[in-house]
Amino acid sequence: MRPLKSLLLNLLLIAAAFAASAADEAKLRTLYSQPSFVIATKQVEIAVTQLGGHMAPVTFFRDSAQPVRPYYISPWQEEKPSKMPAPVLNTLRGDFFCLPFGGNSEEVAGEKHPPHGEVVGKLWKLKGSKKTRDVTTLTLGIETKVRKGQVTKELSLVEGQNVVYSRHAIEGFAGRVPLGHHATLAMPEKEGVVRIATSAIRFGMTCPGLFSDPKQREYQALLPGAKWMELSKVPAAWKDAPDADLTRLPGRFGYADLIQLANEPWEKTIGPAWTTATYPDAGYLWFSLKDPAVLRTTVFWMENHGRHGHPWNGRNNCLGLEDVTAFFADGLAASRRENLLTKEGVDTALELSADKPTTVNYIQGAVKIPDGFENVKTLEFTPGEVTFVSTTGKRVTAPVRHEFLKTGKL
Repeated sequence: MRPLKSLLLNLLLIAAAFAASAADEAKLRTLYSQPSFVIATKQVEIAVTQLGGHMAPVTFFRDSAQPVRPYYISPWQEEKPSKMPAPVLNTLRGDFFCLPFGGNSEEVAGEKHPPHGEVVGKLWKLKGSKKTRDVTTLTLGIETKVRKGQVTKELSLVEGQNVVYSRHAIEGFAGRVPLGHHATLAMPEKEGVVRIATSAIRFGMTCPGLFSDPKQREYQALLPGAKWMELSKVPAAWKDAPDADLTRLPGRFGYADLIQLANEPWEKTIGPAWTTATYPDAGYLWFSLKDPAVLRTTVFWMENHGRHGHPWNGRNNCLGLEDVTAFFADGLAASRRENLLTKEGVDTALELSADKPTTVNYIQGAVKIPDGFENVKTLEFTPGEVTFVSTTGKRVTAPVRHEFLKTGKL
């Protein structure tokens, strides 16, 4: 019996060591001025700010000679702290979950939410980290006050994959609300070198209101409220100006614009809805996958040195590829009432229940690409894998458990 007891004791000690290792990884580290929770595998390391739950920096392919860090980090992070126009700007970086998504400038039923909600500007609490088989998971939680509720954030990494699996569970916060992910990528200065592609869309629309206000030293270049069918043919604001090709970014130096795409449903795309940003010069592409029944649209925030007020100061060059259910970035009031998108049959708010949690599952990742890949034409989904097919016929297959979008399980 003693050898068996000794074996059991050793197994318990090994398990405890693994648990302690995972817990140690989730301890706070200060990165780009913000205390952040960090977890990692051999392939990926992610940092999530305690303030606002912003995910960046993220390093994919960290075990290779050419690691990939695709996410944007705002340039004022290492500067002396100053008063920001909105709490979200204190930590602005990478991907963060928004509830309610948008500016929220209007009060609704006695509620006045900050831009993108309390969840992007308040402290998240560590609920734990663990490794189960090949999956490492960081769990954070936050309680909202403006509208009572609780959000649990689970971020998971799988050994051997360059993928981040996100799951947000919302309890309480009952009623119709816009929400979603605000993934923000860093952009090179050279125009047109990043190639953008998406799964099939019903249509696209430029922001109908004034997104960039010249009175605030902000400028926009696209025609407000225009509806169109191709990302490569988006009307410009000026008469006789050529259409903008938004499959090639960055573009229109000195301007900041907002558009929104209405995604086709899962049944028509024969799989998840997707967005890709291909960086041929850097040899990789970034991708996101979602269930379009939950996150029905994608908002593009194209910030190319177009804002000159504090804290932007004309220096920001980034691309938000924001998978949301919302009416542009207008917030709770505009997303709940009838608007230009609801008139087209696109619901812009989700109904949250007080009785059961609402879960939002989301996938982001990076893939190394060969020379000549150019841009993504389509994605092919097979069990546990995604194949990225380029416009030039090149194919790259990566392990991705895309079934997670429906099941929430890895």
